[in-house]
Amino acid sequence: MLFKKMLRDIAKHKTQFLSIFLMAFLGVFVFAGVGGESVGLEVNSNNYYKDTNLADGWIYSANLNDDFVDKVNNLSSTTQSERQLVMDSIGNFSNDPDITLHFVENNTISKFYLMEGEELNVSDGDGVWIDKSFADAKNLKVGDNITFEFNGVEIEKEIKGIGYSPEYVYHASTSSVIPDFNKIGFAYLSYKAFPMDDVPYNVLNVKFDGSAQDYNNLLSDKLDGEYNSFVEQSEHSSVSQFSEEINQHKMMADIFPVVFILIAMLILLTTMTRIIAHQRTQIGILKANGFTNKSIIFHYMSYGFWLVLVGSILGLVVGPMTLPQLFYPSMSATYKLPSWNPVWSMDFIYVALLMIIMSLLVSYFAVRSISNENPADTIRPKSPKISSSGFVEKFGFWQKLSFNIRWNYRDAKRNKFRALMTIVGVMGCSALLVCAFGMYDGMNDLKEWEYSQINHYDSKLVIDEGTSISDIDNVASEVNGDKIMESAIEIESDNIKKSGSLLVLNDTKLITPTDYDWNKIDIADDEVSISQKMADLLGVGIGDTVKWHIMGSDKWVNTKIDKIHADPISQGFIISTEKLDDLDLNYTPTSIITEEHVGENYSSIKSTNSMKDMISSWDELTESMWLLIYILIFFASLLAVIVLYNLGLLSFTEIEREIATLKVLGFKTGALRRLLLTQNLWFTSIGFILGLPAGYYILSIMWESSGDSFYILPSISLTNFLLTAVITFALSIIVNLMFSRKIKKLDMVESLKGVE
Repeated sequence: MLFKKMLRDIAKHKTQFLSIFLMAFLGVFVFAGVGGESVGLEVNSNNYYKDTNLADGWIYSANLNDDFVDKVNNLSSTTQSERQLVMDSIGNFSNDPDITLHFVENNTISKFYLMEGEELNVSDGDGVWIDKSFADAKNLKVGDNITFEFNGVEIEKEIKGIGYSPEYVYHASTSSVIPDFNKIGFAYLSYKAFPMDDVPYNVLNVKFDGSAQDYNNLLSDKLDGEYNSFVEQSEHSSVSQFSEEINQHKMMADIFPVVFILIAMLILLTTMTRIIAHQRTQIGILKANGFTNKSIIFHYMSYGFWLVLVGSILGLVVGPMTLPQLFYPSMSATYKLPSWNPVWSMDFIYVALLMIIMSLLVSYFAVRSISNENPADTIRPKSPKISSSGFVEKFGFWQKLSFNIRWNYRDAKRNKFRALMTIVGVMGCSALLVCAFGMYDGMNDLKEWEYSQINHYDSKLVIDEGTSISDIDNVASEVNGDKIMESAIEIESDNIKKSGSLLVLNDTKLITPTDYDWNKIDIADDEVSISQKMADLLGVGIGDTVKWHIMGSDKWVNTKIDKIHADPISQGFIISTEKLDDLDLNYTPTSIITEEHVGENYSSIKSTNSMKDMISSWDELTESMWLLIYILIFFASLLAVIVLYNLGLLSFTEIEREIATLKVLGFKTGALRRLLLTQNLWFTSIGFILGLPAGYYILSIMWESSGDSFYILPSISLTNFLLTAVITFALSIIVNLMFSRKIKKLDMVESLKGVE
């Protein structure tokens, strides 16, 4: 009988219970969906790294002879090592693609992952194993021949296998933000395929015990000066970029369930409170007919339990099946893994169980007080709360306040819990909206800052390696361009090492270093400027000295920091050609930038990219991030509608008797509507104000998870503020008007009877 009663009550209050079901479903759906995608990325990549035995670190040196390898192997922490010769080459195609060649000794560390063909054979000097993405772009297949040119030498090999490499999950490109696999690729060959007997190995892949920092210190102590640099696994460009992407998605998955669980429980509490308040007489009759307090408590606890249980299970099933499929197409265009499968985690079940347990506790909290009353008291409606004069009401100005203000103040004081729930609900909605619009603004600002405020050129011509200075000068003169040098560097300060970039400006006006407020910074010819994000990572400031070197060179230099600039996507140093010369480092132009739109091909130019192409590449790289933002905006808005509707319903229900009393005393419908609207606006204003810092905090967490490469501080723009305010207050007013219409239809006899 009680089960039938529960079904009737749920049908009668279907809107509120549908909201509870939706909140439970959406909370688990988003957490399990985005979590299944991020956990899947982590598990798939970790399995991939494990299967291919990804190196724990890479030691770079101009010539890795047997003596040096023996010294590394004799280090107490070293467990395995393998030499490779890694060098750039040009493929025999019309667009001269860059193909990075790996001549390997045994293919035991960072192994080539085969997708088609035969396994890599280190005894086969005639075969080559190539990048699957490049093969697909060039329509290559196993059995085809391919020619590589490097250092004036051409070698032709037969494609024996096609696959992936764990070092190229993200393939960094010098010509664009995202890799264009029609222009870049990699290939693995046996050391026997090298055209000379003596292979000049330059990379030593190592596996070791202990932390990367300890191993780095050990290398510095024992082999200082015998190698150029050491890069640990977490600092490798491919590993770090993909790890940062995963962290962003994980952060989104962690934020959603917290907000949705709290809001779901808030709605459940308000709904159950309302139902129990309306069913006091029914509960009294049930008690009078012999139903125990225990059975009544279980009856009302079951309302939320079944809805949350069904919603959670549905979210657990549907989330991982649907949301990951939205992200994978854009992710797989940039990152390369052998498999893209969502993965279940016990955390999903823990969150669902937590939501179910909380629903039981919330329902128990709502019914426990009335369950302890005797049947005679329960049958009668609950007596209204009596409010005594408080501290504020004793001041002289109190009598001068309008009836509207005084009534709403006393009503809020009598119903503190309802007021608190309304404020918390509005705060949660406002916080999510602020975070969503803040991320939207941040991504747009980041693109505007990088591609409009800092860079003012139209075309960027990437210079081919080995090009003479005279040829570079001829091209620069012809396109009316300026030469710049960009290089990867490694910076060290107090045992903290970070990979970064070096930008050498040659008196160009086409690149303008700025501070965070986009104001131009003038860097003198004898000054060194470090990016703010890199300075924060290293814990340094103006006047401090750091040590750094250009990747591939064993020459370390010490420089004092003279300026700090801010850049959204490039972290490192900006210096002049004069300063580079003072440091006794060679100035080697890598690109030519020009305001002209260059369409002509030059023999000394590897690739030409327009600003439009770079912006397009950036949009493609951040596509998955935009998807996260749109999902956040959608669910934040949906949350606001559901929360404000349910809280408005509860507010009207709780003050129904007071409204009826005022109506009997002669208050017009318009005055009563204003009365309700005033209280609604009070609570909405407080919740909105509290939601701003909460949203700012969530936004700061999201930006911090973007990794070491991106630098953007959280900010709440005027547009963000206004949009959040308009959505929050508009929904609040609309909901209030929906319920204030009920004042006309209010049955005053039913609302007032029963309290003698």
